[in-house]
Order: sequence, then structure tokens, then C-alpha cells
Amino acid sequence: MPDSNVRIRLASPDLGEEECEAVYRVLRSGVLTNGPENEAFAQEFADRHRVRFGVTFCTGTAALNAMLLAEGIGPGDEVIVPSMTFVATATSVCHVGATPVFADIDPRTFNLDAASVAARITQATRAVMTVHYAGQPGDLDGLARVCAAAGVPLLEDAAQAAGAEYRGRPVGAFGRSAMFSFTPSKNITTGEGGIVLTDDPDVAKRLRLLRNHGQTGLYRHESLGHNWRLTEMQAAIGRVQLGKLDGILERKRLIAESLTRRLTGVPGLTTPYQVPDTRGTWMLYTCLLPGIRDQVLADLLDQGIEARIYFPPVHRQPVFAERAGGTGLAAPLPVTEAVAEAMLSLPVHHRLTEAEVAEIADAVITAVGRASASAKVTARPMPVGAR
Repeated sequence: MPDSNVRIRLASPDLGEEECEAVYRVLRSGVLTNGPENEAFAQEFADRHRVRFGVTFCTGTAALNAMLLAEGIGPGDEVIVPSMTFVATATSVCHVGATPVFADIDPRTFNLDAASVAARITQATRAVMTVHYAGQPGDLDGLARVCAAAGVPLLEDAAQAAGAEYRGRPVGAFGRSAMFSFTPSKNITTGEGGIVLTDDPDVAKRLRLLRNHGQTGLYRHESLGHNWRLTEMQAAIGRVQLGKLDGILERKRLIAESLTRRLTGVPGLTTPYQVPDTRGTWMLYTCLLPGIRDQVLADLLDQGIEARIYFPPVHRQPVFAERAGGTGLAAPLPVTEAVAEAMLSLPVHHRLTEAEVAEIADAVITAVGRASASAKVTARPMPVGAR
């Protein structure tokens, strides 16, 4: 349930009369599933990312599962993933019967470190799944080289990265396939939903079968599948949202630039790093506040500003506690651990006003000052002879 004390929220979906009319159009048509809206949305989204095929799914998690199953990944296989991500990146690997192997991250981008990935590849490795943290592309060149040397596919968890670019190309076109998510916290939303993009026609065919009970014709089921379909109403909303994407991204970039100008140079705070030759989506504005993060978070929440820790590392989650003895799960992740203790995400949604951006920055500066002063007092040495 939303906190009534929050005045400035972390995310704010852009939904209006256009989306309502799109839903009404579908309802009037009487075609609520397996219809033209899904096909149109999938192709329009694929075209936007310069990929041949798109297959929609009811959730991003279902899309991740399907992406792995389309590669034939299952029991006995390993998939290398980051721990600095939402839990579904790793649990989707478990859902298909495989083992997630956690690799460490780059300390500036919070994306997979190619050298750490290379060190964790074994004979059982069947894929590497990179996550574009906060919508900033990962080291796609480095990861592609590692995957090519190992003979395994690169998969993209691009849940936060719709519209992101790496060296002038949209993400989603670098791996064998890529998943995007449309939950309400994302830059564009269908409520729930996801899509997988691929240039491989065979992968696209397998994805469609997995989505719809393995059905190739009416009541003809040639393979094992699921009911992972996106409704026509959601697809219609997605088509409207896609038309807003570029405007949303441009506004978020301006907001992020404003926050960075205001926060750069604040002692004890590191603003987000941007990789040259990339364009991220600013799904999150994640700072580093070593030693004072928790105090700053509490202060911001007290002021009605919704900040959050994105993400508590997956390998620490209770669901993986009993799996810690598995291959790769117990390997040290020093960078992930250090980042996790210092990271804090601030509101950066495109509906923020200039006054709200200034208020967020001022509140952060004040909170950092208080926390730093408190930390110095706490760290004061005991007087000689004190007990």
C-alpha cells in the first residue's frame, strides 16, 4: 500500500486518455487475446530497437523463463548472472532447472565485469545473462568476446533499458535475445508485461510456442508450452506508451543532468557514472554514499522523498541461502558487496518539476551533511583513561 507521507515518488507512470481510448478500442472489437494489437506492438517495439522479431509475454519474468527455455537451458546447466539485479534474473534460471552463477560487477556502472564472468565459465556454462543496470548498457563488447571464446550465447536482461543505446545501436540487438519489462516502475508500462527480441527466426518460433501451449494450430500442440500471453488491452496500452518513449527519455536525461550538476562535489557522495558512447534510460539515479547511506535514506523518507536501495544483492536473498554450496554461488563478490552497502536511488521520473528536482537535491545535500557530521561525532576517539 502506498505510503501517504511520500510527496515525491520514485516512479510515476505516464497514463492518460490515449491509453484509455486504446483499451476501449480493444473492448469494442471483442478480440481480447491472440489478436492484432499484440502482433503490432511486438513488431513496433522490435522495429524501434532494430531487431527482426518481438514476442510479447504476460510478465517480464515469464519472458526471462521463455528466453532461457528457447536456448534449451535446463537441469545441469549454469547461467552466469549478476547479483546486483532484481531477483527474477536469477530465479528464472532456477525455474528452468538450471543453476545461476553470480559474477561480480564494475564498481562504476554496476554492470557485469567481463573478467569476473570469464573466471566463472565452466564446462556447464550454457549462457551469460547481462543486466543493463538502471538502463545503462553493460560492457557488451567485452562480454561478447568472453561469450565467443567460450562458445556460449550472450542474453540481455534489458528490463530497464527500453530505448538505451550502445555505440549508436539500441540495446536488445547485441545478444542472441533480449528481454524488456513493462511493470509500472519502468519508463513505459502495460501494468504487467514483457517482450523478448531476437534476430533469430528459430528462437522467435520457439518463443511463440512457449507462450501459447506449444500450439501450432487450433488444438494442435507440438511441444510443451505455457499460457504466458499478454492481453490485447495491455498490448494496446503498450503501443501508445511506445509512442511516448523518446519524449520520456529526453526529459529524464535533462532531470538527471540537473541532479548531477547540483550534487557533483558534495563530500561523501558519488553521482552516477555514465559510460562514454552510450545513452542510458535513467531508470534509476543511483548514488554512492559509503558509511552514511542508511542515515541519508532515513532522512529523505522523513522529508517525504521516496528513495530506495536498488537492489539488495540477489546472492544474499534467503531463497539462495540453501543453494550457497552450489557451483559459483559461494564465490566472493567484493565489488557487489561494497556497492550494496553504499548505493541509494533517488527519484528521477520524467514528471518531476524543476522545483521538485531542486528540492530533491537540496534535501540530499542537507541529509548528507547531517549524516557526515553524525558519523564524525560517532567516530571520535575515546578520551585517554576513559573506560
